[in-house]
Amino acid sequence: MYINSLKNISFKKINSAFQLAFADYEVHWNSDELKAMLSRRGFDPELSFAVFEGEDIVSFILNGTGYFNNQKTVYDTGTGTVKEYRGKGFVSEILEYSLPWLKKRNIRQYLLEVLQHNHKAISIYKNFGFEITREFNFFRQAVKNINNKVHYRKLPVQLIKVDLNPILSATNFWDFHPSWQNSFEAIERQESNFNITGAFIEQTLIGYSVSDPHSGDLMQIAVDKNHRRQGVGSSLLNEFLKYNHHNTVKIINADSDCLSMTKFLESKNINISGKQFEMMKKLN
Repeated sequence: MYINSLKNISFKKINSAFQLAFADYEVHWNSDELKAMLSRRGFDPELSFAVFEGEDIVSFILNGTGYFNNQKTVYDTGTGTVKEYRGKGFVSEILEYSLPWLKKRNIRQYLLEVLQHNHKAISIYKNFGFEITREFNFFRQAVKNINNKVHYRKLPVQLIKVDLNPILSATNFWDFHPSWQNSFEAIERQESNFNITGAFIEQTLIGYSVSDPHSGDLMQIAVDKNHRRQGVGSSLLNEFLKYNHHNTVKIINADSDCLSMTKFLESKNINISGKQFEMMKKLN
């Protein structure tokens, strides 16, 4: 058994290992969904590593690279171990092996998210110097159970499909900085796959949403603070539901301190289904 980079490993082999590692998990990804997820998260096979037994991958950390808070960052897009090989400390060994390689590439920080009830993983990451930076909620609801009515609209609002450019300057709408997989950089990697909708009064942008109609992910939804409680967010949610091809809606990694987002979603019967920690390790 040995550890090596995934630089020259086919996606077919990576997908096979991923499916085996997550076979007993509640959520599953088919090969197309996995490929889209890895692309969106900036997957870098050269800086991703695995434990091999002969030709077979038995444990892995799939990393993405990019920038986060203006720092060159590596992001754990997925860590898994095939069931028969769990409990052998392979994830710790992969982390130990990978850190010198990341530093050689001048990576400044290592970012990941972990389910809050996964105490074993959290303990491993803390032992490697990762610190909790934020707490996230994630929300999930079947489309048929969503209650979204636009009760009031102060001014006529136009909903228009746009590209990424008009919303890049709308960061003042945010109540929290998006997580790695919901960032503008992640959106830019697969912009053609997303629906980006702007809410306008005349020519002025007052809100927007970014969603993936194939996965049901609502990546960003934001409204100018001067135009909230006027039905703009509800209108954007309705527009998303109109084009959503998935039977569920998911909002992943909403900052748990952002009560406005939680209250908005819960008013639509989109409730918290789990919690995660964002964790960071500085590598400089």
